[in-house]
Amino acid sequence: MKNLVLLLLFCPILLFGNDIKIPSTIKEVTVYLNSAQITRSANCVLDSGITKINFTGLSTKIDESSIQISGLQYVSILSMDYDIDYLVKSEGNPEVDSINNTIEALELEIALLKNKIDGLDEEELVITTNRAVSSRTKDLDLDKVKQISTYYRERITAIKNEIFKTNLKINALKADIRAHQNQLAEINNAPIKEQGKISITFDSPIPASLNLILSYSVQDAGWIPTYDIKSKKINDPLQLTYKAHVYQKTGMDWKNVKVTLSTGNPNINIAKPIMGTKYLNFVSGYQKRYTPTSKTQGYTYNPMVKQITGIVTDESGAPLPGCNVVIKGTTIGTTTDFDGNYSLEVSEGQELTFSYIGFQDKQMPIYSSVMNIRLDEDAQMLEEVVVTGYASKSRSNITGAVSSLQGRVAGVQIRGTSSIRTKTPEPQLPLYIVDGIPMDGFMEGDIDENEIEHIEVLKGEKATALYGSKGNNGVMVITTKKSNTNDTMTSTEFKIKKTYSIASDGDITAIEINTHQLDATYEYFAAPILNENVFLTAQFKNWEQYNLMPGEANLYFEGGYAGKTVIDPYKTTKEMVVSLGIDPNVTVERKQNKNFKSKSFTGSTRILDRTYDIEVKNNKGIAINLKLMDRIPLSQNKEIKVDDIETYTADYDEKKGLLTWKINLASQETKKESFSFQVKYPRYKSISL
Repeated sequence: MKNLVLLLLFCPILLFGNDIKIPSTIKEVTVYLNSAQITRSANCVLDSGITKINFTGLSTKIDESSIQISGLQYVSILSMDYDIDYLVKSEGNPEVDSINNTIEALELEIALLKNKIDGLDEEELVITTNRAVSSRTKDLDLDKVKQISTYYRERITAIKNEIFKTNLKINALKADIRAHQNQLAEINNAPIKEQGKISITFDSPIPASLNLILSYSVQDAGWIPTYDIKSKKINDPLQLTYKAHVYQKTGMDWKNVKVTLSTGNPNINIAKPIMGTKYLNFVSGYQKRYTPTSKTQGYTYNPMVKQITGIVTDESGAPLPGCNVVIKGTTIGTTTDFDGNYSLEVSEGQELTFSYIGFQDKQMPIYSSVMNIRLDEDAQMLEEVVVTGYASKSRSNITGAVSSLQGRVAGVQIRGTSSIRTKTPEPQLPLYIVDGIPMDGFMEGDIDENEIEHIEVLKGEKATALYGSKGNNGVMVITTKKSNTNDTMTSTEFKIKKTYSIASDGDITAIEINTHQLDATYEYFAAPILNENVFLTAQFKNWEQYNLMPGEANLYFEGGYAGKTVIDPYKTTKEMVVSLGIDPNVTVERKQNKNFKSKSFTGSTRILDRTYDIEVKNNKGIAINLKLMDRIPLSQNKEIKVDDIETYTADYDEKKGLLTWKINLASQETKKESFSFQVKYPRYKSISL
């Protein structure tokens, strides 16, 4: 019986012969829009049989169902558990080690200062003894005695002052030691810190040495798309810098890790909808009808936003005064003013609900500090989105850039399109600047063409003004790609080349994804029916290739900050328009020309004649191109008729009722445009003209 009891006591040891705690290191992090996947590596040696491995020091916010492990070879997994490990103090705390090292250094400095005081005391004793001997010597004359006395007095005074100063230093160092000791006591008495722990039980048929890869998903992490758009001057390309603001509060710092940014969102419901039969029946006129949910995928909650401003409009761009803007799930909200503007502090909640009588409600994640909303909009009518920015001259094609120096700058020649080649043995080569760093001895093949984002060629005075005599033979300014882009079936991934350290404090770490040079077309724009200002705009096409996400954009023009806007690729289908700001030197004025000869009534029909004159003036010293727009109302009721439309020189889109003028204005030139229409409707009714 006793042997049986002993066997049962030792049975767990036989079943789980080893219980090992091994360290692991974060090697790579894939950051999604509102979560992250952590990849750790660890090395371990297993004996044959059953071994339990504990991965400690992990986040407490791990999604247990997402845990994966690879690198098992022929080893099998018997079980896998995730739990919270409560630690009184962290083993090998680097902060504790640092404080102890500081205290030791301070104590050593105090010991050296005490040795200095001992030496000064000995010197004082020697001087005092010599003074006593000298005083008994009768052969010294009076002048000699005075000289010796002066020396003794000055030296003794200097020694005592030095001892006093040294004691002050010792006291200061002791106070510093006490402060560090108090800090050490606070750390040792710190509250219990919780960490995650993954325990895996392995079964190995033979001893094995494994290089394990552990991956899992965590919450309280994500990235926010943001942009810098720059333009140096009119007719220069736009420079679009695509950036990510990465944050995390997972409880574990990410130190010097590879970062991949993904546009995916593993937390959304990916189950496809099921189409069923639709049955018709009578319903109450007051019963709320179902309206499809507006598209919000791609708009991601931004936890950094605390104040939101914007404007709410209808599909025509007219402001909606009195629109309700409420934080979903709360009673906190506001209403838009007469011009459709609103401002709201958001201390809680992640979505806003916009509601207005006669329009469908719209819910949007709080993704930006600027949220301009259109209610009941028709997506087919949206052809442009307005943004803003500043850029440097570039060459999208490497061969074209180098060709511009061939024959003009010594030592440069082209051999195909796959590389930059320099002719030997001629030593007169251009200066190469790669990502802002001068590259001495730049040779063929140093940079893969596929890694180059754009090239700027500087020649003559411009090159020497920036780079001195080194730019005599021309300068090639090369900007490389900051990330590699990988399009998956459902998302886009940006593999960042540089490693980053991201603390678990919720603060933003800015990561540059890529910088793109965009060929833009510049023109002025005015729509006086909506806004009395004239805007300088730049528009560009083929923006789809850059995998843009909705996000805020900082705008820079002519070296200065021009403001902030939002890039929203989901509202853009053909081209993206960037507003570079208001130019007060170009003016527009819209006036209604009343026709008093027109009859107001014909029987039961009321007739309204409308004629508008628009005057534009260019007060600048150069000629400009201006796009002027207005509109003629469209009837949605058979009792309302719009007739006698005169558009004159305007291009008229009858389906949308939009008028467009393309005007070239010379310096100091003024031009006038006009249009008119007539509206007929029942005299006892009112219309929204």
